[in-house]
Amino acid sequence: MEAAEENDKSVSDLKETVQESFNNYQVDCVNFTVLTSDEISTYSEVEVLNQNNYDITTEKTFIFGPLDSRMGSNSKAGLCGTCNKRIDECVGHFGHISLALPVFHAGFLRHTHQVLQTICKACGRLMLSPEMALRYVRRLRKPTTDDLQKQSLHRKILESCKLTRVCPHCREHNASVRKGSGVPLMIKHQVGPSNKNAPDDMSKEFSETFRDARDFNKELQPYAEKASADYNPLEAYELLKRVPPIDRELLGLVRPEQLILFAVPVPPVCIRPTVSMGDRGTREDDLTVAVGQIVEANTALQQQLARGFPRQILEAWEFLQEACARYINSEMSGLPQIKGKMVRSLCTRLKGKEGRFRGNLSGKRVDFSARTVISPDPNVSVEEVVIPEWVAKRMTFPEKVCDANIQRLREAIDRGPEKHPGACCIHTPDGRRKFLGVIKRNMRKQMAESLKTGDMVERHMRDGDIVLFNRQPSLHRLSIMAHRAKVMPGRTFRFNECVCAPYNADFDGDEMNIHLPQTEEARAEAYQLMGVRDGLVTPKSGEVAICATQDFLTGAFLLTQRDVYLSRDKFCQLCCFLSDGLETIDLPPPAILKPCELWTGKQAISVMLRPNRRSKIYVNLEVPEKNYSKKGVSMCPNDGWVLFRNSELLSGNLGKKVLGGAKNGLFFRLIRDCGAQSAIDCMSRIAKLTSRWLMNRGFTIGIDDVNSEYGQGAGRVSVEKQRITEEKYGAVARYIGQYNSGTLENKPGCNAEQTLEALVNGELGRIRDMVGSMCEEKLAFYNKPRIMATCGSKGSPINLCQMMACVGQQNVGGQRIKDGFVNRTLPHFAKGSREPKARGFVANSFYSGLEPPEFFFHTMGGREGLVDTAVKTAETGYMQRRLMKALEDLSLKYDMTVRTSNSDVVQFAFGDDGLNPAKMEGSASKPLDFEYVLNYVVHVLRPPHRARRSKKVQVAKAPGDLPAMEQKGRVAEPIQRSVQQAQSDQYKLWPLLPHELNQLARPCAERFVEFVTRTQGATDLELEHVKSDVRNFIQSLAQQVAEKRQILSLEVGDTEASAKKARAKWRLEDSLSLMDLGPCPTLQQLDAFLNTCAVKYVQALLMPGEAVGAVAAQSIGEPATQMTLKTFHFAGVVGLPWI
Repeated sequence: MEAAEENDKSVSDLKETVQESFNNYQVDCVNFTVLTSDEISTYSEVEVLNQNNYDITTEKTFIFGPLDSRMGSNSKAGLCGTCNKRIDECVGHFGHISLALPVFHAGFLRHTHQVLQTICKACGRLMLSPEMALRYVRRLRKPTTDDLQKQSLHRKILESCKLTRVCPHCREHNASVRKGSGVPLMIKHQVGPSNKNAPDDMSKEFSETFRDARDFNKELQPYAEKASADYNPLEAYELLKRVPPIDRELLGLVRPEQLILFAVPVPPVCIRPTVSMGDRGTREDDLTVAVGQIVEANTALQQQLARGFPRQILEAWEFLQEACARYINSEMSGLPQIKGKMVRSLCTRLKGKEGRFRGNLSGKRVDFSARTVISPDPNVSVEEVVIPEWVAKRMTFPEKVCDANIQRLREAIDRGPEKHPGACCIHTPDGRRKFLGVIKRNMRKQMAESLKTGDMVERHMRDGDIVLFNRQPSLHRLSIMAHRAKVMPGRTFRFNECVCAPYNADFDGDEMNIHLPQTEEARAEAYQLMGVRDGLVTPKSGEVAICATQDFLTGAFLLTQRDVYLSRDKFCQLCCFLSDGLETIDLPPPAILKPCELWTGKQAISVMLRPNRRSKIYVNLEVPEKNYSKKGVSMCPNDGWVLFRNSELLSGNLGKKVLGGAKNGLFFRLIRDCGAQSAIDCMSRIAKLTSRWLMNRGFTIGIDDVNSEYGQGAGRVSVEKQRITEEKYGAVARYIGQYNSGTLENKPGCNAEQTLEALVNGELGRIRDMVGSMCEEKLAFYNKPRIMATCGSKGSPINLCQMMACVGQQNVGGQRIKDGFVNRTLPHFAKGSREPKARGFVANSFYSGLEPPEFFFHTMGGREGLVDTAVKTAETGYMQRRLMKALEDLSLKYDMTVRTSNSDVVQFAFGDDGLNPAKMEGSASKPLDFEYVLNYVVHVLRPPHRARRSKKVQVAKAPGDLPAMEQKGRVAEPIQRSVQQAQSDQYKLWPLLPHELNQLARPCAERFVEFVTRTQGATDLELEHVKSDVRNFIQSLAQQVAEKRQILSLEVGDTEASAKKARAKWRLEDSLSLMDLGPCPTLQQLDAFLNTCAVKYVQALLMPGEAVGAVAAQSIGEPATQMTLKTFHFAGVVGLPWI
């Protein structure tokens, strides 16, 4: 037990909230500059003079060597020679190397080159006239000049100086300065005759220096013409030192001579540690090796300087230059590389994906995370993820002991770390830790009994814990979301297939990560800000990202067919399938009573939406499904018109348009009308119901399903395909004939051949589309691929066409296959042939098999898709990274403006209206769908059937946010009081007349704006467009009511006189008949409509603190990347969307 306790209070593994000690200090600015050689020497503890690391006799590090102990210890047992501390306490100390001769700084070589381009090589002044220099200085010193403007001015100064050849100050001629070609660390002044821009006097003077050499050897003449003056670091230093202070300000430099290196800093030993190799000795860090090479080259240069041989001095100087450059940046272009090894220099450690910033600071490896393969499980909730028990026992959470959990934690301690749910460690308030893995069972019982309030127990992950679930690449915010853990046996993470879309996950071997937050604050933040409830709708388009998919769509489509009837026991079984055993289910009345009671599959969907009468979920929805025949709403022969009334499915087969992510779909309406939790519960029920029902019913696809000659209507597909193909072949032949005869009319901007290819490609592309549509019509209703394509679970008309009828035209680069051999695509065809088969048209299907030329063309189209996937994924990924870096600091502030981290205003109102894209209901970026809201309110507040019989006034109550609105005061109360007829109860069921609606349009709009302004603090100017939308909608509603009254031969009531006549003739039966034709609101319903719209508008406003810049970057980058990943599924098909 003593071995299990630790008394070290200085180090704690617990995650605790950091208490900041705030002082009244504010960072004004941060300045970066280049250290001088004196500053490097001052900060240094030792000058490195010896290139060797260890003394072989004593096995200790050399004094003045790269591993001198004064720069820190390189072993756990050793002490630092400067601060006399151990390696875990010593932060390390710098050393330095004093160079025998200066060298160019590899990191500042470009800046050195630019400065030498701008200054005179004789006097060191900037090549600007005094007037121009003064003008630039004034602009740079203006307080309003920001950093971007200063950068632009520096670029202008550089361009102006580069074009100046005569110094305005000393009248000396200057030539261009260039980097040495092939030699990376050399700067040349091109004053020779080969530089046409060099003044003649300068070229002649430079050529005269080679006269003696040319007279001695005539073959040197061509080399002398190409010669140029080299600037060594010493000459460059002397020249840069002459730059006056006023010119330094124009260059944006404090001391330009500091760009030349006289001393090299040596980093502490702790950041370049020695790695022990056991019996094989030690392995030194790349930086330590590079420091040794610099010392060796420096010593060699000192020796050559002592001997005085110029050639050897220049060679040693060049070696020193290369050693220093390799130490700073080993990836510098043109630098000789060491064979077989990539040296990690100072720059390599900092930059790039694996560097210090991106690899260790912005992103890092973390504890309390796990990774394994993922599997589907439709039986778990959308919010849950199944964690293997093996993982749960190794992922612990530090839980504070209190009265509410002390008994549970005692049981966990008793189980120990081996049995789930157990515990691994106990932390006491005095800082001691007790590890349960090394303690016997009877001692654990004693510890459990002695547990008291205030202790901390590291327990196993258990059901209900909040975990972060992530799949890489994390392209957008929804790639990492918070789920509730469900610990079960197994070896894989399992989750509901509805959540695949935001993660872009499939189950072909994908792996995902989980992270377990370690504090209560982190758990709360994860659940409230990153939960699945907040990720249902994507801000990219405002559509639902988490929705039913694949098997769920197929099951729902088949379950809601017209001929699906269920006996009482089977229907009750379905009700058990969708429930979790905790909620009450009210069985609806049967659809058929005699000869036996039968329920329909549509009733099962109604129970799924509203399991019992206490449920407050009311869905009122009308959506045309994909199989809608467009022959009438009420009696669609394909049962394609989906109609929900107060959560009862009255007609229609459910498919992707209803159960998918569209804005007019079921889940979007549930989220906006009843809350995100209602949508999650409904999604979980439909996953359990459809998957279990489909397993019992059976749904398999076989070879007969793709055989167009098999089953009902055999042969019709082949006949139609033959007819369409022959028709289009004839059109192609006519175009080719017109091209050959020269009568083909050119398209704008195209020649004859381009026009022919465009026309032919269009005709052949239409074959695939027409045959695909024909397959959907002609195939039997029980054909499995057709069922999947119709309900939207998998596949499309293109897939049907390619499997059963015709693969279609293959395209490479958006065009037909071009001639690759001599005037033909393949040797199988005649030269110059332009017929469809010779240019990539595949007439066969995958079922019938492809001929060799067709197979060859098809592989060409497929290869292009694969190459695009590989290449464009990297391009779009880099594009998203740049977008994110540019926009990441934009956020919505509390004054509702979009600002940068420097508080610079980018937008005064986000998107000009301040609305959240994820909460926009209407089409064309409208915040509200007025027609849907009115339809919803009218049907929820519709008089029930008993009111129709008794003619008594009984009105249902609207759900949702209306009760909350009543507490704040209803929007239309003054309007309600203004209508005299509303004082009598009998007129509460009176549908408003067109004249009354027109009179109420303006007051309703004004009251709407007044309520939003009072609630949210917005200005009337910002809400002017919403005000006009409300007014226009009510006026259009008045026109619709007038048309409906005309249909029923009632008094129209569009004028004051007509309205008086209509009131005198009012009957309840007429009002109910009018409501049956569509929304004709009563005063109470209009009041509820305005309240609902006001609440929805306020909820749609974006909250301060939202990272709008990051969301915008992700909303562009994620679709672009996914688009390239999904390309190869349609190899060779024309018309794919490109960014």
